[in-house]
Amino acid sequence: MVEIVSYQTNWSSEFSEISSLLRSGLGTLALRIDHIGSTSVPELAAKDIIDIQITAKHLDDKIISAMTSLAYVQQKEIRQDHCPPGNPGAESQWEKLFFIQPPHQRRTHVHIRIQGRANQRYALLFRDYLRQNSDTARSYAEIKRRLALNLADPHSYPKVKDPVVDMIYFAAEQWAETTHWQEGKPDA
Repeated sequence: MVEIVSYQTNWSSEFSEISSLLRSGLGTLALRIDHIGSTSVPELAAKDIIDIQITAKHLDDKIISAMTSLAYVQQKEIRQDHCPPGNPGAESQWEKLFFIQPPHQRRTHVHIRIQGRANQRYALLFRDYLRQNSDTARSYAEIKRRLALNLADPHSYPKVKDPVVDMIYFAAEQWAETTHWQEGKPDA
């Protein structure tokens, strides 16, 4: 079952604690560490999972070893992100490494993406757009709540939600162009 909960003010501090441990364990392998996803948007309802994006130069054994030494568990079957329709470009633009939390830590999803690739930008732009457009964020939360309540198969939740996220992302790209959006400083 997918459960969507109201925004929790502790999500930001939980991200900070986790990202400090990641920063110390990864050192220069992490070019930046950002709080992404719905828990990173104030007042947005979400699944109670902290999403973290680590931006790296390479998706290689060095970063995999560093993550596993921190007791993160790699989900090898997840090797790329959903690609929005009409997005020209190489499939490699959507490659990533994906880890879940160590046994002793709160539920966390860690996405490692390469600096400058489409999927690395997508996560930051999507977050920043929702932070600046509260009506869109509230509508998105309502869609997530309705999906969680009405989907017979909870495993289909991301597949059903992806096209909605893409529509928001396309609006975010237009917003980025008009506001001259750029990636800000990393969260950690």
